[in-house]
Amino acid sequence: MAPPPRHLLLLLLAFLASLATLADAVYEDQVGLADWHQRYIGKVKQAVYHSQKSGRRRVVVLTEENVIASLDLRSGDIFWRHVIEKNDPVDQLSLSLGKYVVTLSSGGSILRAWNLPDGQMIWETNLQVAKSSKSLLHVLSNNKVAKDNLVFVSAGQWIYAVSSIDGVISWGKEFSLDGLEIKQVVQSPENDIIYAVGLSGSSKLNLYQLNAKTGEIVKHIQESFPSAICGETILGSHNMLVALDETRSGLFLIEFNGERISYKKVHISDLVQDLSGTVKLLQLMPNGVIALQVSSTVFVLKLKGIDGLELIQSFEQPAAVSDALAITEKDEAFAIVQHVGSEIEFVVKLTSDVTNEVIREKINIDQHRGNIQKVFLNNYIRTDKSHGFRALLVMEDHSLLLVQQGAVVWNREDGLASIVDVTTSELPVEKDGVSVANVEHNLFEWLKGHMLKLKGTLMLASADELAAIQAMRLKSSEKNKMTRDHNGFRKLLIVLTKAGKVIALHTGDGRIIWSNLLQSLRASKSGEMPSALSLYQWQVPHHRVMHENPSILIVGRSGADSAAPGLLSVLDSYSGDELTSLRLDHSVVQIIPLTLKDSSEHRLQLIFDSHSNAYLYPRSPDAMNVFLPEMSNTYLYTVDTEKNVIRGYSLQKSCDNSDEYCFSTKELWSIVFPSDTERIAISETRKMNEVVHAQAKIIADQDVMYKYLSKNLIFVATLSPKAAGEIGSAAPEEAWLVAYLIDAVTGRILHRVTHHGAQGPVHAVVSENWVVYHYFNLRAHRFEMAVIEIYDQSRADNKDVMKLILGKHNLSAPITSYTRPEVMVKSQSYFFTFSVKTIAVTQTAKGITNKQLLIGTIGDQVLALDKRFVDPRRSVNPTQQEKEEGIIPLTDALSIIPTSYVTHSLQVEALRGIVSIPSKLESTTLIFTYGVDLFYTQLAPSRTYDSLTDEFSYALLLITIVALIAAIVVTWIWSEKKELRDKWR
Repeated sequence: MAPPPRHLLLLLLAFLASLATLADAVYEDQVGLADWHQRYIGKVKQAVYHSQKSGRRRVVVLTEENVIASLDLRSGDIFWRHVIEKNDPVDQLSLSLGKYVVTLSSGGSILRAWNLPDGQMIWETNLQVAKSSKSLLHVLSNNKVAKDNLVFVSAGQWIYAVSSIDGVISWGKEFSLDGLEIKQVVQSPENDIIYAVGLSGSSKLNLYQLNAKTGEIVKHIQESFPSAICGETILGSHNMLVALDETRSGLFLIEFNGERISYKKVHISDLVQDLSGTVKLLQLMPNGVIALQVSSTVFVLKLKGIDGLELIQSFEQPAAVSDALAITEKDEAFAIVQHVGSEIEFVVKLTSDVTNEVIREKINIDQHRGNIQKVFLNNYIRTDKSHGFRALLVMEDHSLLLVQQGAVVWNREDGLASIVDVTTSELPVEKDGVSVANVEHNLFEWLKGHMLKLKGTLMLASADELAAIQAMRLKSSEKNKMTRDHNGFRKLLIVLTKAGKVIALHTGDGRIIWSNLLQSLRASKSGEMPSALSLYQWQVPHHRVMHENPSILIVGRSGADSAAPGLLSVLDSYSGDELTSLRLDHSVVQIIPLTLKDSSEHRLQLIFDSHSNAYLYPRSPDAMNVFLPEMSNTYLYTVDTEKNVIRGYSLQKSCDNSDEYCFSTKELWSIVFPSDTERIAISETRKMNEVVHAQAKIIADQDVMYKYLSKNLIFVATLSPKAAGEIGSAAPEEAWLVAYLIDAVTGRILHRVTHHGAQGPVHAVVSENWVVYHYFNLRAHRFEMAVIEIYDQSRADNKDVMKLILGKHNLSAPITSYTRPEVMVKSQSYFFTFSVKTIAVTQTAKGITNKQLLIGTIGDQVLALDKRFVDPRRSVNPTQQEKEEGIIPLTDALSIIPTSYVTHSLQVEALRGIVSIPSKLESTTLIFTYGVDLFYTQLAPSRTYDSLTDEFSYALLLITIVALIAAIVVTWIWSEKKELRDKWR
C-alpha cells in the first residue's frame, strides 16, 4: 500500500484548522441574541383616527417627545414615525382630505403635510407669525367653495389660509388692531365663513367674520367685558364661546348673532358646592355641553342658550373627558372615563341627550399605571349597523392603552421614551434543584425543536422555520434566566422615567420584569407636580452572608422648583415593592453617592440642599460611625451657571438646627468667571466607582509616567458670550473656548488652554487622568475633539533604581491637594466628522481592558472609538518603539471605521444617554443607550481575550481534533509498515 503524500496531509490539516477561525462580524442570524432594540413614541398629547373602509385602521398621534407616529389600531405597532428635533416643537396635528397629516410647529411658523400611508413629507410652508404667541391649527371639515380643504393657521395678529394639497398660501391676513391676539378659529355652518376670535387687552373681545376663500373681513364686532378674561381658556363652537375669567371663579357665556355679541357671567360656585382648587375648562361641545374640572372632580354641564348652565352629572373619582365625535350629521358622542376602585368605567354619551348613556363598560387595568389623563374616542359600525366605540387612554405613567368591548386590546409602555436615570441590580443566585428558566418542553416539542435545528444546519429550512428556530434560540437561551450567571451578563436594568415610574428590564431580551409608579412622585389633588431626579443603588447585600434582597434609592422633589422639599423612596430590586418613603424637610440640589457602606451594606449618600447644608443618608448611628472618620476627606463643589461661579466646600460637624445627621459646610474657595468674556458651558468629573488598574504608564523608551488620579479633579469648559449660541451665531474672532482642570479641594487651576475660534455645544467625558471634549471650530468649519492627559511629576524620582532599592521612594506617601502638585500635561486636537449628542467611556470590572469612547452622534447612533485614536502622544512618524507601544501615526482627522458602530445599522431616536456597565468578565462591558428608543448590547473593546465567543464552533473544533487523531494513526501505521519493509530488505 502506497503511503499518502505528506503535502496532501498538511493541506487537509490546514483546511480543517481554517474552519475554526473566529468571526469578527455580526451575522444576520445573530441579531437579537446579544442585543435588543425597542421603539417608543412617548406620552401622547393629541390623536387623530383614520378608519378607512379598506386597509388597516390606524391612529396618528403627536407626543410630548416631539414624535409624530402612525399606529396600527389592531395591535399598537408603529406603521411609521418621525422624531422631530427639540428646537422645532410640534404644537398641533390634524388630518386633511383623509390622506394628509398636517402638523404645525415652531410656534406656528412651520406648516407641514405628511402622506398618511407611508409618512413621507409632501410639502412644507414657512409662515410669518409672532412666535411668542399661541398658535392654532384649524382644518375645515367640509369646504364647498374651494376645490380642496383649507388649513387655517393663526398666531398673534396673523391668520393664514393654506392649501392642504400643495401647501400654497391662499391668503394671509394681518389684523391692524394693536395688541390683538387670535385665540380661536371657529367654523361657521355656512361653509364660506369662518370666525376669528381674539383679545385686545385682557377684557376686549374681538370677533372677525372672514370669507374663507379670500380672507376678506366681512364683519368686525368688539365687546368690552366688566372683568378680565383668562385668554388661554376660550373655547368656541358654532355661534357660542365660553371663557374663564381671570380669577377662574366665573364663566362668561358668549353668543354672537348677526350684528351683536351678547354675554352672561355665571359664577361657578352657584353650580359647584364647596368650590376649592384649580378650575380648568376642559371641553365645549356642540349642542352646548361643557366639561369643567375642579381639582380632581369633573362636571358635565348643559348650556341653556345664554340664560345659564345646568349641572347634569359630576364624577368624583379621577376622570377624563374626550372631544366630541360626530357620528351622524346632527349628533355627536363623547366619552367619560373614570376610576372606580380597581377598575375603570368607560361611559359614552350623546351631546343631544346627556342624561342617557350609550355605553357603560367596566375594564380591569394595571393599578401601576396611575390615573387617566386623556381620552381619544373613535367609533365603528357593528355587523348590526349600530355604533360601537373604542378609546385610546393616556395614563399617568405615559403608557397608551386601547380599550374596546370592555377589555384592553393592547397597551404600549411609552413612559420608557422619557428615561431620566439608569442603574443596575444583580439577579438572585440560582439555588440547587430550583429551575427558574421556565424553558421546559414536553417530548414532542423537544423532538420537533431538534428536527428544526437539524434542518437549519443542513440549510433545508424555510423562512418560517428559520424564524421558529430563532424564536426557540431566544426562548431557551441562557441569557433570559432570572438568575445571575458566572460572566455577569444577566442583570436588571432599573430605569426611572419622567412620570415617576420605576421599571426593571432584563438585559437578556429587554422584557419588563416589574414596574412601580411611585405614589410620592404623583401629582397631588392641589395640583402640585413632583419631579423625579435620579436613582442609586441603596443596599447591595453580599449573597453569601446576607439574605436580604438588594434595593434602590429614588430621589425626587415635591415640586418643579429647586427649593421644593425633597422626596426619598426605597424599592426592592427584585419585586419593585416600595419598602419605605420619606418626605424631606429640606430641598435637594445635589446628590453625592459615597463609596462608603455601613454594616448592613447600605451605600452612604450625601444630599446637598439650597442652604449649603449636607445631609447623610441612611440616617442611622451605624452610617454615622462609618462616615465621621472620612468626613475630613470629603469635599463638595457646586457650579452656578447663572452667576458664573464655582465654589468648593468642606464639611463641618453640625448644622444650626438640631438634626444630628446634618452637616454645615465651609466655603474653601470660589472661582468667579468674568461674565463679559466667559460663560460656563459644562463641568464634568470622574465617576466615583471607576476602577483604575494601573497608576503608571510605561512608554516606548521604558520610561514611566505616573497618572494624576485624583478623584477631586474637575473639568470645566467656558465659552465667550457670543459663542454660547447656535453654530454660526458668532464670528471666529468673537468666539473662544477655555478648558480648565481644577482641583476641587483647593480650587487651584492645574491646567488652562484656550481654543480660539471655537464654539459650543461642548460635550466632555473624564476618565482616569484624561478628559476628552468635543466642540466646533469656526475657522476650519469642522467639529473638533480634543484630549488632555495629566501626569504626576512628583513621583518622577521613583524611576531611580537605587532609591527604590534603598527604600527612598514616595510610592506609599499620602497624596494631598494642599501641596502644589508638580504635573505634566499633554494635549492634542483632532478634526471629527460628526456633531455629538453625548459622550461616555467604557467601564470594565478591573480596568485592565483598553478604554473606548462611546460617542452618541447626531445621527442617533453610538460609535465606539478606541482611546488610542485620541492619544496626545501621536506623532506623524512614530518610532519603532512607539509603534510597538501602540502609538498610531498622527492624522489631522479621526478616522471612522463603519464596523465601529455599536448600534450597527439601527438608530436610537432622540438619543440622550449612554451607560456602560461592567460585567464579571473583564473583557466585556454592557452598553445601554436610551432616548425615545432603547438599545442594549455587549461590547468587548479589546476582543474577548479571556473567553471564547458565542460564535466559536465547537463542532468544527471536534472535527479538527478527530481529523488530527486519524492523521496521527494513519501516519503511525504507515511508519510501522515502512519500518517493517526496511527490515526485510
